[in-house]
Amino acid sequence: MSAKAIREYDGKLLLAYWLLRSPPLIKSDSSNSKFVPPDTKIAHVAFDISILNDTSINNPSVVFSNHVQQTLQVLEQTHPWLLTDKLVAKPDQLIKRRGKSGLLLLNSDWQQVKEWITEKAGKEIKVDNVTGILKTFLVEPFVPHPSDTEYYININSVRDGDYILFTHEGGIEVGDVDAKALKLLIPVEETYPSSQEIKDKLLVNVPVAKKDVLVDFISRLYAVYVDLHFTYLEINPLVVLDPTSAEDAPKVFYLDLAAKLDQTAEFEVGPKWAIARAPKNIGIAINIESTKTYIDQGPPIEFPAPFGRELTKEEAYIQELDSKTGASLKLTILNKDGRIWTMVAGGGASVVYSDAIAALGFAHELANYGEYSGAPTETQTYEYAKTVLDLMTRNPVPHPDGKILIIGGGIANFTNVAITFKGLIRALQEFKQPLIAHKVKIFVRRGGPNYQEGLRAMRQLGDEIGVDISVYGPETHITEIVPLALLGHGSGYNDNAIDSSENTFQNQLFGTSTPSTKDKTTANDTSEESKDTNSRPTTPISNPRERMTYFENPEISQRPWYSIFTNETRAFVFGMQPRAVQGMLDFDYICKRQVPSVAAMVYPFGGNHMQKFYWGTKETLLHVFNNLEDAIKNFPQVDTVVNFASSRSVYDSTFEFFKYSNQIKTIAIIAEGVPERRARQIIHEAKNKDVLIIGPATVGGIKPGCFKIGNTGGMMDNIVSSKLYRPGSVAYVSKSGGMSNELNNIISRTTDGVYEGIAIGGDRYPGSTFIDHLLRFENDPKCKILVLLGEVGGVEEYKVCEAIKDGRIKKPLIAWCIGTCAKMFATEVQFGHAGALAQSDLETADAKNNALRKAGGIVPETFEKLPLVLRETFQKLVSDGTIKVVSEPEVPKIPIDYSWAQELGLVRKPASFVSTICDDRGQELLYAGMRISDVFKENIGIGGVLSLLWFKRRLPDYACKFIEMILMLTADHGPAVSGAHNTIVTARAGKDLISSLCAGLLTIGDRFGGALDGAAEMFAGAYDKSLTPREFVNSMRRQNKLILGIGHKIKSRNNPDLRVEIIKDYAKRNFPATSLLDYALAVEEITTTKKDSLILNLDGAIAVCFVDLLRESGAFSREEAEEYIKIGALNGLFVLGRSIGFTGHYLDQKRLKQGLYRHPWDDISYLVPGVEQGRTFISQDKVAKKDIYS
Repeated sequence: MSAKAIREYDGKLLLAYWLLRSPPLIKSDSSNSKFVPPDTKIAHVAFDISILNDTSINNPSVVFSNHVQQTLQVLEQTHPWLLTDKLVAKPDQLIKRRGKSGLLLLNSDWQQVKEWITEKAGKEIKVDNVTGILKTFLVEPFVPHPSDTEYYININSVRDGDYILFTHEGGIEVGDVDAKALKLLIPVEETYPSSQEIKDKLLVNVPVAKKDVLVDFISRLYAVYVDLHFTYLEINPLVVLDPTSAEDAPKVFYLDLAAKLDQTAEFEVGPKWAIARAPKNIGIAINIESTKTYIDQGPPIEFPAPFGRELTKEEAYIQELDSKTGASLKLTILNKDGRIWTMVAGGGASVVYSDAIAALGFAHELANYGEYSGAPTETQTYEYAKTVLDLMTRNPVPHPDGKILIIGGGIANFTNVAITFKGLIRALQEFKQPLIAHKVKIFVRRGGPNYQEGLRAMRQLGDEIGVDISVYGPETHITEIVPLALLGHGSGYNDNAIDSSENTFQNQLFGTSTPSTKDKTTANDTSEESKDTNSRPTTPISNPRERMTYFENPEISQRPWYSIFTNETRAFVFGMQPRAVQGMLDFDYICKRQVPSVAAMVYPFGGNHMQKFYWGTKETLLHVFNNLEDAIKNFPQVDTVVNFASSRSVYDSTFEFFKYSNQIKTIAIIAEGVPERRARQIIHEAKNKDVLIIGPATVGGIKPGCFKIGNTGGMMDNIVSSKLYRPGSVAYVSKSGGMSNELNNIISRTTDGVYEGIAIGGDRYPGSTFIDHLLRFENDPKCKILVLLGEVGGVEEYKVCEAIKDGRIKKPLIAWCIGTCAKMFATEVQFGHAGALAQSDLETADAKNNALRKAGGIVPETFEKLPLVLRETFQKLVSDGTIKVVSEPEVPKIPIDYSWAQELGLVRKPASFVSTICDDRGQELLYAGMRISDVFKENIGIGGVLSLLWFKRRLPDYACKFIEMILMLTADHGPAVSGAHNTIVTARAGKDLISSLCAGLLTIGDRFGGALDGAAEMFAGAYDKSLTPREFVNSMRRQNKLILGIGHKIKSRNNPDLRVEIIKDYAKRNFPATSLLDYALAVEEITTTKKDSLILNLDGAIAVCFVDLLRESGAFSREEAEEYIKIGALNGLFVLGRSIGFTGHYLDQKRLKQGLYRHPWDDISYLVPGVEQGRTFISQDKVAKKDIYS
């Protein structure tokens, strides 16, 4: 939902700050008002009512009472005027008619206010039919005034503009405002009316002395309304007091206020909302929030839940998840003790399932409303499912009748069903025992990409965990699982099921294509358009072995106004959307179009280039332009744009398209979350430019055999199974994109198929409406049946009723509005789409269904009967000859990408690489099977990570610590060693970090640092052969070989290397055994008798200790230990450790800004022929005389 209510406190703060700051809509004219806003004196107090339900507290009521008193004491410190002014107090929880409900305290001092708030805080009250707990209050100065100074003003938005309602009789007894208020419509993008017009239209009953100040106030109020993206603003009473002798003009006070903001506009005006709520701007004496850091200059606006619908901890958690993802996650708890729980994919589908449950009389048993959609990740669906399952099985006493879990959904357009099901399956596995204990039965119905694998995994899960799971695919009507679950049998309305294991891709790959379920199509297919559609592409490929296919820009024939898409339609795709473009081209290919429907892509963030796509099994190139002007110039025949711009940029990009409205005639806006004011501005400009807008918040639309928008229709297997590759006789218009796929499915199973389908989008102000498209279908002779799928919220369906009544629509219209369950809920529930909320009785689904039925539309009793009336209507038209049945064309072959076929498990190929240490494919990185979050949770450190990635197992803590010790001890050994020297020289030559580091690492070998592997092999080999230390030393002497790991240039037995001492001491204290270390120390005793510096050096100590670790830790077999020694694991430790030091030397040289290094001549022996052997010294005198060689 985009329009969300805010607290009165926040609404007044916004007005207080912005009334004099928002850009004026008109220049000041003859009425020079002296309007001055009242002082900002308003206090807000909220109490933590969770204390009352905290079982860990001994006496919650006493603790809560103390909490209330402490909070009130802080409030009087931050708002000292509370101690001196007469006050008004009231709850601030979106409660209507507080005065009539006894929730208003007037003309009281602070002590009385405290007592009143203390009495009511934490108490449960009932307002109308809603029960809730009071926890948030507003306190402000009392303004004494006579009743004849009370006025009423309301500003609200509609599709065509903003209405200002005003009446001179405001206050608690205002009555029927719609009937008595004067109204002024300010159309979208039109000039704000003059002061005189406002007086004439709204202020006719206001005393003359107050008109000027009211004109100024109303103008400023409307400026704030527009500037801050309000969608609703009501002030009652608005008090205007006559000026005193010391005042120049009447004073205006807005005493009671209700408002809604467009939440989707937060990216645009969030900073303005925030600054108005900053402590420094609201008169708080002590800034108690000074330590908090906000992304703007004040705290973000809050959108509280409706009264009586306070968010539970679980609802708040899902709301937080939703705010952090581009997917949609919604959860509303209706009845925590209910038997029926749902996890439904899709905004429209979630409403349909709730409707079906309510229609069977089980609304009182429905526990929750919610949806997940927009391709959520495995982790997101896991968290969502885990939350629902926890709520479902939390009650320690199982329900005697057991519980039902409905995992439903429509046919997805692009969501990989198998991947989202992985998250659900993971959660269900975790809740195995609670599900069994609560006798939960699970019913699953889903369709879309890879749904077969998802359903197979669900069936298998039922067998694994011992829970009854019934699984159905798109062959079953979307809500058929509801009567199966609740009544134990189907509805009997849908008897056209086919084998649920059908896999169109697999059938075509292996030559087992399922025959058509109906041997018919329409006589309309004999049209020229259909003839073109059923012919092969005429553009030949000169060489059959050539992979590329090239197309010329075709000539486009004129089309009638009602046909926005033909098999010649070409489009620009705005945004880098290769997947959507490929889907459009695949659709074109199976429809046998002559040229691709996508002429080019427009992507402002890159240069002009070509991008490769598939045309069937061949390839073709499409242009990518970085500006629209170049695209228009190169493709003058394009008249359609599919705009994938984000909600933040779609307004600007769409207005750029309007510059070329002489060519661009249709724009589909895919983005969700477009601010309502921007959407209305787009609609207004589109009307002026004669451009058709589809969307925003839409998947698009499809005309079988001709053109599809973006991801409409889903994957190719769904397009083929719904027969969208050729035209039928039924045209539909829907709000929901997901439900449009269901309509494709239903229509293909009950009639000859879809002629055209449009999803206008779920926002409150779609660019084109139901009537716009239905009138097109009505005038198209090839379309025989119309279908309308509306929903709760909005009034556009009534325009369809009028069209039926006045004869503009004569063809059979089958209609249904979803959301009939809304009347069953005690509190306001926002359904999946932004526009799916009834704001009056006229906007309810029941009212609209009744109106459509009364007007002459064919409206079934329930959505479940929609297929039945479709079939009956179609058969009637076939019987009377309106639709003539002809043979079904051959089912086209489906081009499929190799990657998708591999994901479906239809093909295989050997992998180019094998990796057994790390997996980055899932939602969380895995190190040798350990989740990265667990790496930090268990604090395994660098040693633990290295053990996972190098040895594929978790080593004991002492071993991980030893690895870290090695890295620290080998990190550096000064700038003089060869590796550091090379690094420094390279850094001073101006090279980058990587080059300098590599220069140093390339010196590592047997002579420098790389003796670890060799030392390990020598000592381990001698030890394993049972050679005594002396025999080992003597054998190496006889072979004239040095013992790797023995000897040091500086250190000796009398001047030991402390690094070696540290390693020896740690190994002795922590290792289970140190056999090889002891052996090496015995060797050292022999070698040092020959020379004092022939000690066990750092390389040797690390090598023998690490062999002891590999052999004695119990983590490795003897064979594994030997293999790690042979493949260089020990040298890897030195390389990794010394990289730390080399990087340090590089940074040190860069920081010191050292210049190019040149080695001094006097440190080089030049052995050049004809020059004396050894060093040659030249005197400065000879150099000066240039007598160098004398």
